[in-house]
Amino acid sequence: MGRGRAKAKQVKVARQLKYNSGGTDLERLRDELGVRDDSNHNDDANDSYDELADRYADYADDFGTGDDRDDGTSGRR
Repeated sequence: MGRGRAKAKQVKVARQLKYNSGGTDLERLRDELGVRDDSNHNDDANDSYDELADRYADYADDFGTGDDRDDGTSGRR
C-alpha cells in the first residue's frame, strides 16, 4: 500500500509542475544563469577582451613568438 501513496504524491507533484506555470522569477533566473542585459553586453565584452589581450601581450613580450631562436634548433626531438 505504500507504493500507491508514493505514486499518488509523484503524480500530484507532476501535475502541479505541468499545469501551474506561474511564479517564475525571470530576474532571479537571469542572475543565476549569469545573463547580462544586451545594452551593456557589448561594452563589457570589449572591456574583458581588451583586458585579456593585454594580459597575453605581456606573455608575448616575455617569451616571444618562438620563431626567433638563435641556437638554430627547431624544438623537435
